[in-house]
Amino acid sequence: MQEGSTDRRGRSHSPQCTTSREDRQIVRMAVTDHSVTSRTIAQHIESVTHHSVSARTVRRRLQQSGLSARRPLLGHPLTQNHRRLRCQWCYEKRMWLAEWNEVVFTEESRICLQHHDGRIRVWRHRGERMQNSCFMHRHTVLHRGLATAIFQQDNARPHVARIVQRFFVNHQIELLPWRARFPDLSPIENMWPMVDQRLTQITPPAATPDQLWQRVEAAFGLLYPKNTSKVSLNQ
Repeated sequence: MQEGSTDRRGRSHSPQCTTSREDRQIVRMAVTDHSVTSRTIAQHIESVTHHSVSARTVRRRLQQSGLSARRPLLGHPLTQNHRRLRCQWCYEKRMWLAEWNEVVFTEESRICLQHHDGRIRVWRHRGERMQNSCFMHRHTVLHRGLATAIFQQDNARPHVARIVQRFFVNHQIELLPWRARFPDLSPIENMWPMVDQRLTQITPPAATPDQLWQRVEAAFGLLYPKNTSKVSLNQ
């Protein structure tokens, strides 16, 4: 008002705490090892340059370069024998139509109350999800069931234990033969990520395990409304 001007006064910004050379090194480390953490990069920069850099600054530099922290694509390494058994299984079931209506597919999934789930992330650009460097092999996680059906489960150790196999025999439950390293042939594998995505869209997050479970059942019912009368979820 005293100067008679309506221009906005320029703001002073704090100087950037990393040099352009350090920025290039930060990006280079993330591109070389996609699973490296921002804290590890910050510690390396400090050990080389004796210049303190925070993990938050490292994440900001990586995001400015177009890199984002994403969960890696998980998959099972397949041997030639695995591939042969997969083809054999598919060939045997190639004529199944109505039979699939009697199959109960099962799978476990981890859903956390807290935001941080302790999972590993990889730094990658958009479109790099299928690259080998952003791919992580896994070696092997709610069950559904019907009273009379062909029951499918994977070959995780808890599932093939003697006490579990004895339970199936005593209750005359028919099992669907399932080969090793077969997760992509189970449709329920795609269902849990869809449920998890719906849960992340609900705010605020669930405060108790019971509330979380109610939301899981509701999300499942929205995805498969026609099957809710036949399907039961077990904690």
